[in-house]
Amino acid sequence: MSQAKLKVAVIGATGIAGQQFLACLSHHPWFEITALAGSTRSAGKQYSDGIRTEKGASGWWAEGDVPEAFKGMLIQDSAKFDAASVDLVFTAVESDVAKVLEPRYAQTTPVVSAASLFRMEEDSPLLIPGVNSDHAALLKEMGKKRGWKGYVTAIPNCTTTGLAISLAPLVKAFGVKSIFMTSMQAVSGAGRSGGVLVLDALDNIVPYIVGEEEKVQREVAKIFGNFNGSTIAPAPIAVSCTCTRANVLEGHTESAFVDLIKAASVDEVIGAMRAYAPKELEGLPTAPKTGLIHVHDDPFRPQVRLDRDRGEGMVTSVGRVRKDTVFSNGVKYMLVSHNTKMGAAKGAVLVAELLKSQGLL
Repeated sequence: MSQAKLKVAVIGATGIAGQQFLACLSHHPWFEITALAGSTRSAGKQYSDGIRTEKGASGWWAEGDVPEAFKGMLIQDSAKFDAASVDLVFTAVESDVAKVLEPRYAQTTPVVSAASLFRMEEDSPLLIPGVNSDHAALLKEMGKKRGWKGYVTAIPNCTTTGLAISLAPLVKAFGVKSIFMTSMQAVSGAGRSGGVLVLDALDNIVPYIVGEEEKVQREVAKIFGNFNGSTIAPAPIAVSCTCTRANVLEGHTESAFVDLIKAASVDEVIGAMRAYAPKELEGLPTAPKTGLIHVHDDPFRPQVRLDRDRGEGMVTSVGRVRKDTVFSNGVKYMLVSHNTKMGAAKGAVLVAELLKSQGLL
């Protein structure tokens, strides 16, 4: 693998998701941000000015301070950005903007997207490294089919990500027939502007998130689908879920009830989760060093405040693994997953690392 860093651009760099990209890429050993782009409102400004609010606040919401390397970097107009000037594009924009920009960028350059636009496209994989890494090969077909030099691959919905990671060892070891899941999701998943209002979230659980349940159901079937080299046939896994918004800043908690195809004891389920160590994650800079899943023995864990940052936000924490007596081969457990790290920018960076390791970048 070449030691030269790939030149990357972050589109939507001033938003919350874009800031997370900057935070996790500021000292990345493989990727170097050489371009930042945003809307016409911020285009032409230095980054530190582009994120400043009308009242003078910095507008930086990621951990720590704005990395020094980006403070003076000029923000380009995303509508005019030349994607051929970089090796890889990360997009952190709304779907209506992605619909215009991502296909344009992909004509010359690979795109890894945090938007939802391409998640369910037949020729684009929905990747979680270590879960369905083999699906990445579909991107070769995507470029050929569309006449692009690049491609677009989107990361899953943040609610899907933690659930799919917890299911991966169960699908592999025992098979999965059906899943019932209830989520208690962090307010950061709604964004900052136009998201959940403070008086809605404080002292409350909001029982409905528009479109979220349908996304999880579709995405789980695609992630665990059978890839034959040119298409992905959705997995015949039935998924029913209820997605709620809880008074938590970051980190999604989910309660999962799973019906296995092959009967397994609680100890066997825990053993499968703890032993799950996909080889393709070895050497990827953003991959958690302790594995994708941590299983607690403490019946009072996982707790979102205590577990969301495990593995620098890249580990899914599981606990309260129990036998379920409603399903014929049922098991139930709780999980916590970091929605703005593994479920967003850092998860997208991990996808890019996988693609580079497989020669797709």
